[in-house]
Parts: sequence; C-alpha cells; structure tokens
Amino acid sequence: MADSFDANALDDVIHGKLRLAIMAFLSAVKDASFGELKTRTSASDGNLSVHLRKLEDAGYVAIEKSFVARKPQTRAALTEAGRAAWIAYLDQLKTLLD
Repeated sequence: MADSFDANALDDVIHGKLRLAIMAFLSAVKDASFGELKTRTSASDGNLSVHLRKLEDAGYVAIEKSFVARKPQTRAALTEAGRAAWIAYLDQLKTLLD
C-alpha cells in the first residue's frame, strides 16, 4: 500500500543515480572491472571512482586492486552487507508499487 511508503527510509547511499546503477549491475554479477562499470553506467573515471568509494566506505562494495599483464586493474563486488542493503532498498520501493 502506498500509504506505507516512506521516502525517508530509502538508503541515501544507494539512492543516487550512479550509485543505484552500480548496485544494480553488481547485484547481477559476481564482480566487475572498473572498465565494465564505466561502460555500463556511462560514467567518467573520476565520477565512478568517487561513487565507488562512497559505496566502499558504506561497506556495500569491496574493491580489489591488482595488476594484470603489468596493468593496474580494479574490480568491484557487492559485499554481504551491500546485497542486504540492496534487497532492503528494493523492498522499500516495492511498498510504493503495492
């Protein structure tokens, strides 16, 4: 029922447009490279970095940095807390639709 929807209950960390896109994409894959996220979200390097850091600081995304063929590679994956926050976010949105 829409009466039970509380916009203030939406997770502000997830609710930003780019962070929402990152969370949605990562929820469907094991992990993703920085390049994949950049392509899927159409974000600039700097903007994507800032928003990944926000999600990492919240404990929603784990970032792994390594070298592949001597080139730096950054990979991101949802944490257990991130997956739980994503599900809670979707459940809150569902209350608006019901």
